[in-house]
Amino acid sequence: MSDPAEFLRAAADLKRFSRRRFLTGSALGLTLAADLLVTQRIQRYREDLEILRVRDDTAERRFPTASWILFPGYKTSWEETVWILNSLRPVLATRGQLAGVGYSNRGLDVDDIVAAVYRYIRNHQLRRIYFYGHSFGGMLAVEVAARLLGRGVAVELIILDSSPAGRQDVLDRAMFQGAVALYDAGYRIPSVVRGGYELGERVLHKDERTWRTVVDQTLEQLSPLAPSTTLIQSEASYIFRYDAWRYSRALGGTSLAFIGNPDDKTVNYFGARSAWASVFPRNLVSNDLVTEGASPAHASPQWNPGVYQRVVREVLRQYSPPEKGGGLKSVF
Repeated sequence: MSDPAEFLRAAADLKRFSRRRFLTGSALGLTLAADLLVTQRIQRYREDLEILRVRDDTAERRFPTASWILFPGYKTSWEETVWILNSLRPVLATRGQLAGVGYSNRGLDVDDIVAAVYRYIRNHQLRRIYFYGHSFGGMLAVEVAARLLGRGVAVELIILDSSPAGRQDVLDRAMFQGAVALYDAGYRIPSVVRGGYELGERVLHKDERTWRTVVDQTLEQLSPLAPSTTLIQSEASYIFRYDAWRYSRALGGTSLAFIGNPDDKTVNYFGARSAWASVFPRNLVSNDLVTEGASPAHASPQWNPGVYQRVVREVLRQYSPPEKGGGLKSVF
């Protein structure tokens, strides 16, 4: 087998990442999981936070100083981050280049994320920055945008894809409370227990998944390519303690757009939609666009690219028409 680090670097440069290839890779990961050494090497490689750049020659040529940065959702792997970006590529690439945050397996550290995003913006001399917050990633995108503004960097637009504004918007808080309690006490959930947790969580939400999807997604989370238990528990802790009101006056002129689905069984669509509107009445440019027909209904552009491309395209149309030039003044 080749070096796992080389395999993971290649994942960030994939032009296309189909559902079948993703599931095939997860099945391969399960086979590799039998080799504990390989699993440890892969997990160790991901201890360092990384900005995963998805190359698009056309976008880079048209928008040399503009980029989207995706903040992945709860339990989203590096591979799935790339998959989401490629699913949204046809519409996102009409405004900028594409990149995503690959969270560290050592746990969610917002200071490190802010520093890494700032370095990426500076190193690539970006003047126009757009954030896409995938599920809980929307919470993080708002905080990172607020903290970047303190460094003189303004994010133009944040898309909140089914993002809760706090734990009150999470429909199944019991599981989060258990994970957070263990995390705060210094306990890390063993892989065997995690397997039962992953399967049980998806069976409870069977109403928005087929049995095949339940099995597929459970196996993906048991693969050595999946996020570590430490990262997942720290993400749960972040969600549990998040309060959007802390950033109500901290975004400046950044525009927000909330998209979601009333059939969402993970996040209370109506509660989250209302909360974001209450916290950011002057920043919110759109909150009535629905990902109708998406299955699962919660934050699933990788499973429903056509649905999400249509909705995101409308978000961008409402935000502003395409521009041929201009942009923010460089702060570097």
